[in-house]
Order: sequence, then C-alpha cells, then structure tokens
Amino acid sequence: MTTRTSKWISHWEPEDAEFWEREGKRVARRNLVLSVVSEHIGFSVWSMWSVLVLFMSPAIGLGFGPGEKFLLVVIPTLVGALLRLPYSYAVTRFGGRNWTVFATAVLLVPASLAAYFVHRPGTPLWVFLLVAATAGVGGGNFASSMTNITSFYPQRRQGWALGLNAGGGNLGVAAVQLLGLLVIATAGDTHPAYVASLYLPLIVLVSLLAALRMDNLEAVRTEPGAQREALRHAHTWWISLLYIGTFGSFIGYGFAFGLVLQNQFASTPLEAASYTFLGPLLGSVARPSGGRLADRWGGARVTLWSFAGMGAGTAVLLLASDAGSFGLFVAGFTGLFVLSGIGNGSTYKMIPAVFAQRALSSGTGLAGARRLSGAVIGIAGAVGALGGVAINLAFRAAYGGASGGGSGVPAFWAFLVFYAGCAVVTWTVYLRRERAEASSALEASRA
Repeated sequence: MTTRTSKWISHWEPEDAEFWEREGKRVARRNLVLSVVSEHIGFSVWSMWSVLVLFMSPAIGLGFGPGEKFLLVVIPTLVGALLRLPYSYAVTRFGGRNWTVFATAVLLVPASLAAYFVHRPGTPLWVFLLVAATAGVGGGNFASSMTNITSFYPQRRQGWALGLNAGGGNLGVAAVQLLGLLVIATAGDTHPAYVASLYLPLIVLVSLLAALRMDNLEAVRTEPGAQREALRHAHTWWISLLYIGTFGSFIGYGFAFGLVLQNQFASTPLEAASYTFLGPLLGSVARPSGGRLADRWGGARVTLWSFAGMGAGTAVLLLASDAGSFGLFVAGFTGLFVLSGIGNGSTYKMIPAVFAQRALSSGTGLAGARRLSGAVIGIAGAVGALGGVAINLAFRAAYGGASGGGSGVPAFWAFLVFYAGCAVVTWTVYLRRERAEASSALEASRA
C-alpha cells in the first residue's frame, strides 16, 4: 500500500487479522504517534492559561483578583468544549492528515498572542479574555484526533489505542505546567512570555511532520447526519454524562489546581507550580491503563471503580480542608487526577464497545457502528469538557468571586454528590444490564 503518496487510503480493514499484521498495524502506529504529538501540543496551548495566571501580579502590572483569574481559565475551557463537535466532524470532511496539519498550525495564533500581551502592563481584562478564548482551539484537537484514530484500529485494540492517544495528549497539561515551574525557578515569576514563546517552534515542527507522515483514511468519512443520528441515542447522553465526571474532572482540576492552592493555602507562584504538574502527569499516564483495564474487565466496571475512588478522593479533600493539611490536600488532589485519568480511558472504551454490541444485535454491521462511534466521540468529548467549565465556575463561586477569601469546601461537596450520581448511572444503565444479558445468554445456552 502506498500511503504517503496517495491522498486517501480507500482500502482499510483492521478487523482482518492478516491485513492488520501485514500492513495495517504499521500504518496505524505511525499515525497514532503523530496524532499523540499534535494533541499533546494542543493540550499544552489549551491549558497554558492555568500557568500564565500564576504569573499575573502587580509586579508585572497585571494585578487581577482570584475571580478574574478563574475566569481566565474558564474561557479557554469553554471554547475548547464548544469546538470539539465541529473538530470531530472536520476529520470526516477533510481527512485526518489534512485536519491535523491545520489544527496544529493554527495553535500559532493563541501562543503568539499570549506571548505578546502578557508582557504589556496595564492590559485590560477583556483583552486577556479574548486572547485566552483563542487558546480553545487546542481543546478542539482532542475530538478530531480521537475520531481519526478510532478508525485505524480494530475494535479489540481500541481501548488501548484511544487511551494512549488521549493520555499522550493529556500530558500536555503537565508539560506546560512543568515548563511554567522551570521558568519560575530559573527566570523568576515575572516572565510569563517565555512559557508561550517556547511552543512556537514546536508547533511549526509538528505541523510539518503531520503533513509529511500522516494519512487520510477513507473509512473515517461519515455520511451527512451521523452526528444528528448519534444525538438521538440515549447512550450518547449517558456516556457524555459519565465523561463530564471523568474528563471534566481531569481538565477542570488541571486548569484550577494552581489557583486553588494559592487561594486555599496562600501558596506563592513557585510553591503552586511545584505541585500543579504532578496530578496531570500521573492522570495522563493512568489514562492508557484505564483503556487497557477496560479491554480486559469491561469499560462500565472500570468506570464504576473510578467513580467510587473519586468520591473517596473528594472526601479526603474535605478532611484536608478541615484540618488545614497542605500535604493531605495535595495527596487527595493527586489521587483524583489518577482516578479521573483511569476513568477517562474506560469511559471512552465504552463508546465503540456499546455501539459495536448494538450493531451486532441489530445486524447493521460494524462499519455503521464505527461511523456512529466517531460521531459520539465528538459529542461526548464536547459535553465532557463542559465539566471543566463547571468545576472552575464552582471554584470561582466558592473562593468568593473577584474578592477572594473563601473556601473550596462547598465546591468539594458538590463534586462528591455528582460522582455518586455518576456511579449510580454506571451501575443502573450499564453494569446491571450487562449482567442481565449475560444471565439470559447463559440460560439460553443451557436450554
């Protein structure tokens, strides 16, 4: 197969074991690697403002209050969530390689604007809100990347592939926070432009690599109306709700953690940056494990375990807040990141599995299930990212809006109740039904 010299690969049969071993695996791996790198840069740009707000102080002429800083991390989260649906569709319209090149190159806009304006004292808040909004394009990359990669892999390997793709992308949150820590530790907390500027050459390099080495896949194309069809399925909305709890928590906590430490424990920028990267790092590494565990034990079961653990982690935050224990607080947050990462992988694995089972039951074929799964991935990704918006708004309200001085405890109680609700949904809609179907199948085989 001549992949890089043709615009589209029309013959793609990953479920055929011989085809997969002969050439499919090699092509899929190459596209996965570049997809991970592109998505990683996208996540870094998307979450860049979680780092830049730590630098904003009267010392550089940007003395914004806690509520204004939380607003600066809410805006890119919201825009990124809204862009996920059109980004998911764009892959089916323009092709995986073509869209990856564009989606990576356009990251030059938010990175350049951030590097310019954060070194202009007295810049009003509304300008920064507009600049932060452009960073939302990095959040859209996730949906297009996941939609593209789903079609490259056979169903039995999708949990691992999607987990690896998303986990490598999620590492962008930890990477930009580590970069922020490096800048603060070496140049001080008055040079935020260094953080944004260092991504400019990386964006150019990854755009060129995607153009030269990735492939467009005919199988990823969807007929008009695939997203509308997906919107009519109840599973689309149940899974989206669960994804609010898993990915929404990961990205919401990733954007807010540094500000939470500053407001809850009066941490300095250096102290906050020293811990903010740890949770996103471990959560990103855990995401492929969530996909792999779901491949073995089932996505619904692993997702239920994740929500149970996240509820326990939130209880730890409440105890740490009451005791004023910084160490216990960081430990509880780190556990939440890890468990949300595992839940991210297992929840996404549920999408192709649920629709593949539905296709087999109805006799509609796996090709239709793949197209529908791609549409659901975009919808769930968009809805799930809105959970990050809700988390940051909850923190903004808890810490007293623009004046500051509040506590995160009311927000933690709200999160605990939501995780309990997600656990109930996972058990009722998926696990109980799976057990009922398995029991029916066993009885039928004995009859």
